[in-house]
Amino acid sequence: MEKIVVDGLARLPSFSHAVVAGDTIYVSGSLGTLPDSMELIPGGTGPETTQTLSNIEAILHASGASLEDVVKVNVYVSDMTTFNEMNNAYLDVFGASPPARITVGGVDLALGAAVEIDCIAHKPTG
Repeated sequence: MEKIVVDGLARLPSFSHAVVAGDTIYVSGSLGTLPDSMELIPGGTGPETTQTLSNIEAILHASGASLEDVVKVNVYVSDMTTFNEMNNAYLDVFGASPPARITVGGVDLALGAAVEIDCIAHKPTG
């Protein structure tokens, strides 16, 4: 088992960005924080979704994978009235063939975030 921490990417000291167990990558809940900062990207749900997925992409890269290797995503949205903003930004990143997903709404998130995302990915061999 390998614990992944990405330099320059915000995190609380109580968790790693990801854990790799065998050929499975478990990415911790991630927020739309700016590089080297605990500050959220401005603009709300859409920009936070895009930044969160960018942060997850960096975590996956450090784990030996990419967004194409994601098999399951959990999205938490603080306000479901912004679901379409999140979904549009999400589809801009994942395209027409996204991974399996659940969206949970009406949750209080760290730093007052609008969106938090975690995922599970398959680590390619070779």
